[in-house]
Amino acid sequence: MTGILVTSASGDGYGTVLRFSVDGELAGPFSDEPRITDPRGMSMSPAGDLVYVTSGDDRVLALDKNGNVTLDTGRKEGLDGGGGTFAPDGRYCLTLRRRGTILALPAQLDADGEPLLPDGSVPFPRGFAFGDHGQLYLSSGIGPAGEGDNTVMIFDHDGELRKARLVSDPKLSPLDLTIGPGGNLVVSSEWPFGSASANATIREYDSSTGRLLRVLTPDPAVKFARPRGLRFGPGGELYCVGRDHVVAFDFSTGRFLGVIVDLPRLNGQAVLLLQ
Repeated sequence: MTGILVTSASGDGYGTVLRFSVDGELAGPFSDEPRITDPRGMSMSPAGDLVYVTSGDDRVLALDKNGNVTLDTGRKEGLDGGGGTFAPDGRYCLTLRRRGTILALPAQLDADGEPLLPDGSVPFPRGFAFGDHGQLYLSSGIGPAGEGDNTVMIFDHDGELRKARLVSDPKLSPLDLTIGPGGNLVVSSEWPFGSASANATIREYDSSTGRLLRVLTPDPAVKFARPRGLRFGPGGELYCVGRDHVVAFDFSTGRFLGVIVDLPRLNGQAVLLLQ
């Protein structure tokens, strides 16, 4: 690993993609590209050469490892994209927060793409991931206006709903979702959502039954909050970005490894490890 990238949303955050050393020292903006505003989702291309960023001005960009834009969808009015990841077929997929669905774009970002699910499939989409057999796991969270519910849904590869409430956990309010090395679902949660006293946790569920397997919790002294983007490291570490911090766990044991990044006003949305 050569560095850490974090999207920091605007508002009370930095409104750009920030780069940190492996020791957590701020190196400055990853790019001075003005088309990056209020960035949200971020993912590395399957080839490992491009960083795809969902920009808050209704576009998706792909940047090389020097922060130069190589691909741009152009501005798409009303896109309101959120978190993003790559589908098994190589398309870049991102949540459409207003439409309650997921959009799949060609990797070259040269076409409008197509929704994977019907509009309104969830009240407010948070994180999502693709399973080994083509299934799509989508976490349904609470939106800024309080709309939504707190669960994980399953759709098949044709976009048909297979299970509307895989997870029934009264202490779950999902903000991101990924699949762990063993195939279980790993979800960052802030419950109750939006509360000043919310509990920030990372929760692991059986991907078939939705049963809660364990809860990973940072040291309370860190005061970790707004746990959003999740990312696994090459050594099995699990990174999570939130308000002011990036923290890490040894995923195999669940042990909290500590604070990796400590930066006031970091409004973290997604984290990426540069190789």
